[in-house]
Amino acid sequence: MTRLWLVRHGPTHATGMVGWSDLPADLSDAAAVARLAAALPFGAPVVSSDLARAVATADALQGARPRRAHDPALREIHFGAWELKRHDQIAAEDAALARAFWERPGSVRPPGGESWDQMAARVAAAIDRHAAGLADLIVVAHFGAILAAIGHATGAPPAALFGERIDPLSLTIVQHAPAGAGRLIAANLRP
Repeated sequence: MTRLWLVRHGPTHATGMVGWSDLPADLSDAAAVARLAAALPFGAPVVSSDLARAVATADALQGARPRRAHDPALREIHFGAWELKRHDQIAAEDAALARAFWERPGSVRPPGGESWDQMAARVAAAIDRHAAGLADLIVVAHFGAILAAIGHATGAPPAALFGERIDPLSLTIVQHAPAGAGRLIAANLRP
């Protein structure tokens, strides 16, 4: 088993849905970044999504920890035509599809984007690959990717995961095990 230290990147201050848009993270709260870095295991490797907000956050937390190459499989869900739009704008375009996406997550996908199932599968494969043989792994990623990692470890369905709060610069700890035999240790910690 591997303990996953899942860190959500710093805030972007965007008001719409941010998936694959490469927005920067606001890491100006140096004290919060320092507390978060201190809460992470010293010798654990750090891996992040390849999007700038995750890379910059990982850079700020890394210290002397080993670093793995940025992994695009750890990206947020791809919102396609919904990218950077607010929920009310999306609902005005197609209320039924927007409702289905959030109320019945799974195979429903935004126009030109990906479904929850597609995102969760790529995140699960990346987590399995990076966690192999490790006691601890620090993953700097995104809201959806962190929820997917929790679901992969615990077997929780996506609709149940949407109730978890995962704030920017928060820490979620998961005991990762094959076939959903893991467990959520803590979510949304603010060291």
